[in-house]
Amino acid sequence: MTTITAYVNYNGNCEEAFNFYASIFTGSSLSFDRFSSMPNADQMPESDQNKIMHAALTLGNQGLIMGSDVVQGMSGEVTFGNNFGLTLQPDSEAEAIRLFNALSAGGTVTMPLEKTFWNATFGMFIDKFGINWMVNYDHA
Repeated sequence: MTTITAYVNYNGNCEEAFNFYASIFTGSSLSFDRFSSMPNADQMPESDQNKIMHAALTLGNQGLIMGSDVVQGMSGEVTFGNNFGLTLQPDSEAEAIRLFNALSAGGTVTMPLEKTFWNATFGMFIDKFGINWMVNYDHA
């Protein structure tokens, strides 16, 4: 079954925000991946390398909040009010492709659905209603 999760973008304070949330939600589990772990990270400004590429805060058995810092040249500026998206995590790559193609129809693809360095098939788009979406299928 496909799951859906909120994904929030920050202006350089993602780590601070997620540490704050983790301090409130007892029994949560928090993880961070930094932009410095990306291939070719040495080609990005040093000031961005320690920023958060991906944060995940697991809340009990069902809850999950994910987020990242927006860095120069990778995305537009964060505008609070539209700094979030919905992330789909389907059970198969075929379902990821189907969801991506169906939901992005009439919208704008901001990152094509493709295999990534973190061993997933991932893509992003803004649907025809202006909602930001991400589709992420993790390979075993």
